[in-house]
Amino acid sequence: MDSPRGEGRMSTRKRSAPGNAACAEEEGRYTLGGEKILPVRTTLPKETRSLCPECLRTISAEVFEENGRVMMRKRCPDHGTFTDVIFSDVKMYLRLEQWYFGDGEGFANPVDGAGKECPNRCGICGAHSTHTSLANVDLTSRCNLSCAVCFADANRNSFEPSFEQVVEMLRRLRAQRPAPAFAVQFTGGEPTLHPRFFDIVAEARKMGFSHLQAATNGIRFADPEFARRAREAGLHYLYLQMDGTTDDVFLKIRGKALLDTKLRVIDSARKAGLRVIFVPTIVKGVNDHQIGDLCRLAFEHLDVLSGISFQPMTFTGRYPESEREKLRFTLSDLSREFSRQTGLTHPLEDWFPLNAAVPLVRYAGAVTGNVAVNHACHPHCGLMTLFFVGRDREAVPITRFLDLRGLVGEVERLTVRARTSRVKSLSKVRALQAFYRFFHEDRAPEGLTFLRFLKTLDGFADKKYSWDGKYEGHTYKTFYVLGMHFMDAYNYDLERVSRCGVHYSAPDGRIYPFCTYNSGPMHRHRVENSIASS
Repeated sequence: MDSPRGEGRMSTRKRSAPGNAACAEEEGRYTLGGEKILPVRTTLPKETRSLCPECLRTISAEVFEENGRVMMRKRCPDHGTFTDVIFSDVKMYLRLEQWYFGDGEGFANPVDGAGKECPNRCGICGAHSTHTSLANVDLTSRCNLSCAVCFADANRNSFEPSFEQVVEMLRRLRAQRPAPAFAVQFTGGEPTLHPRFFDIVAEARKMGFSHLQAATNGIRFADPEFARRAREAGLHYLYLQMDGTTDDVFLKIRGKALLDTKLRVIDSARKAGLRVIFVPTIVKGVNDHQIGDLCRLAFEHLDVLSGISFQPMTFTGRYPESEREKLRFTLSDLSREFSRQTGLTHPLEDWFPLNAAVPLVRYAGAVTGNVAVNHACHPHCGLMTLFFVGRDREAVPITRFLDLRGLVGEVERLTVRARTSRVKSLSKVRALQAFYRFFHEDRAPEGLTFLRFLKTLDGFADKKYSWDGKYEGHTYKTFYVLGMHFMDAYNYDLERVSRCGVHYSAPDGRIYPFCTYNSGPMHRHRVENSIASS
């Protein structure tokens, strides 16, 4: 990739995301826990806080551009200097920062205090600014596979909370303020091995969770009866481990030929009325060449598949820099390879971060007066694209017919007006006009009218459109592709940790961000060992 500073040189010229005033607007804001929010720094080079991969001491780190890539360099006084690539394309890194619209307010009832010892004292503190977008609840450490890439280190101990402990973990999520968590994912190990899996799903449904899914290898869901019982209990989605389209990939990553099992899971889900999301762990040089094939396989089963969530491999243990350089696969690598292998997207222009909807959520709260929980994760935590797919399976990214960046910018301005307006209905009309102005029907896929587009968006919030066939004619098939790059000790950034929206409710009474539970300080090991030995 061409470097604007020339080959082999580090850029010290300040580069920033253009047209982004969010940082200035965030100065002086506080979380509901009373802690000041430090806005995301949207320039290069910049300083942040990270960890020493050897001793896990909190240390300073520099993030800078070199040869068109974004790098992190940090030095521990005891263990020396560590350098790693954060993004392989500086243009993508800066582009995602343009979508930073400020932060959320966190929790009115944090479990811990001010977070002065982040990330070593965690669970969850008053300095955390992002509410729970997706809650994880581990049901067991047992698994019917033994995968080399498992961040949970399954089968390491005998951790398996009782039904009563799990219910308490769920209650803690529903007790969150200013609003309860609404989406929960059962994880492990393999969550379906818990002896009361169906009872747990049913109890979560009774407690008011509107989105229930299981992160699974699918082995038990290959049985149609098991899938039927899970759906009957209230399960909506299978977050299905799906690393490739050939058995040689599964043998390398999972140690077992699993393709036939995965295809049977899709069939079982179809019969049971479950939705499926493919979750490939991308290992550079092993399965990154099958990114396009996975998309094509998903498109063959659009009646069941909702999307693909790519997760580049993270590093646990010691990896020399040369080995990390060879294996590291970043989010910009994902957008480039997806675009190259499918031809469906531009590697930059059709992708946006997971926090892109923040202005829309704020606007909804301003108009309705209801509490609008702002799921404002860091713009570098993940990226996505959203396809609208016609009956001929022609997939068109939303960015081709909707000026999404223009729309959310306009909605930000409308939110300010809506907060002071006495006539809320007028605010709704203004928002509708904004949607219409930025929607280009002549570029949309066949049959996608403006009204049908609005109904489809409404379906994301109202599950009846997704689960009731009588609404099918009113909406349009969508399919999302996203990348979630969870951190490891080499690329750890506390600026991201404090904005994490994927949280674990643990049996020790605490709630942990994903990247403190599974990497960095690895609170998972302490929690599981204490429960397993009790």
